[in-house]
Amino acid sequence: MDDSVLPSKLLSDLSSAVDIVRRHPFIHIYSHFDADGLTAASIVAKALMREGREFSITIFPTLTDPQMEIIENTEAKCVLVTDLGASYIKRFDRMTCDVVVLDHHTALDHAERICYANPHLYEIDGGKAGCGASMALLFAVTMNEKNWDLSPLAMAGIVGDMQNKDGLKGLNVYICDEAVKRGFVTPMPGSLVPLGNLSTELFMSTSPFIEGVSGNSEGTAKFLEEAGIAPNKDYSNLTPEEHMKLSSLIAIKLINQGTYKESLEKCARPRYYLPAWGTDAASLASVVDSCGRQEEPDVGIAVCLGDSSAMERAKALNAETRKEIMTAALHIAANKDKIIELENVQWYDTTECGNSGAICSIIMDFFGNPHKPTIGVNRSNPIAKVSSRGNDELFNRKNVNLADAMRGSCAAAGGNGGGHREAAGGSFPAEKYEEFLKAVDLIIGEQMKSAGL
Repeated sequence: MDDSVLPSKLLSDLSSAVDIVRRHPFIHIYSHFDADGLTAASIVAKALMREGREFSITIFPTLTDPQMEIIENTEAKCVLVTDLGASYIKRFDRMTCDVVVLDHHTALDHAERICYANPHLYEIDGGKAGCGASMALLFAVTMNEKNWDLSPLAMAGIVGDMQNKDGLKGLNVYICDEAVKRGFVTPMPGSLVPLGNLSTELFMSTSPFIEGVSGNSEGTAKFLEEAGIAPNKDYSNLTPEEHMKLSSLIAIKLINQGTYKESLEKCARPRYYLPAWGTDAASLASVVDSCGRQEEPDVGIAVCLGDSSAMERAKALNAETRKEIMTAALHIAANKDKIIELENVQWYDTTECGNSGAICSIIMDFFGNPHKPTIGVNRSNPIAKVSSRGNDELFNRKNVNLADAMRGSCAAAGGNGGGHREAAGGSFPAEKYEEFLKAVDLIIGEQMKSAGL
């Protein structure tokens, strides 16, 4: 698509969504628990608030049959779903209340009755060029142009959904350009050097994970000393020369530890400063995402809606999440043999550490075999949760589609799965994890064979 022009069908569907919502004094919002889902729900909520509408918000860690039944049993006359729903369009169609779905996951069906907007329906890749927060913002500005001031939340959702990893595309370009023009977003050059206090941020860095520095206070101090940089120095106080030297030293360390070129480039992607928030989109996304991961999504929503008192709690949750992820990353670094390679995939048991998506990304980028998708399986509950990650080589050259693989393999184990080609997940009865692994290895193998590999 022309990144400066929105598809006319999308504009028409968004206008219909606004018309439907405006007919109701109360709307029940349902959304996902990650950064994209929480920012999407908050954008919609803020837009409704400004219209004088009442609302409630329910956040789900995933949308499976039990959660869908909760939505179906709502007493609300109008339901608005963000960052969820693509797998259940036929069931939404059978509901008797008004329903608007603003999702970006792989579109399996077209809606017959409800209002359904999804980038995939307009030949836009919802895995790279438009996320839940993107769709929510476009809905909000269709409702009222003044809602462009919510674009920083959309940028946090876009970055939180990793849709900036190889440059913004599609709907995200349009949103960013408009936000920049209005002064709500300021682009920053990409860098391997983390924002904030360098001692703290290098010590806590898992993207990139720098062996001997990440999670190692002595290693961090020694690394900064080698770079000739004071330990209490902040990113904002670096001279151009110091920045260049530190960035080069980080790159050298990553190359020497065998980091895949694509992973190195991903870590140096452009950043987006949000003046009204006093931080960048990635940092805001991290804070909001942690609230959902730590089962306090209401705190994340409160932060997005401007509750300054909620920010301290959100930062504490973020520190806890980052600590958990660092602990898991250090354990993986010391026990790489626990990354189990099957014929076509590699997998890691995240039962003890949780944070399966983040762990999969770290393994994919820094520890594992870059030529095989990474699967994380968490069996801490009777219903196991699974996440998967890959890279551009797998998607573009080897024809890997993780959304299809998760859908098929979770179903083979008696569960449900889906998501994006590049990142997907699902759930199934925990005792059937071996059936799941056998199925996903087979499906990925078949996908690779279709590419002639």
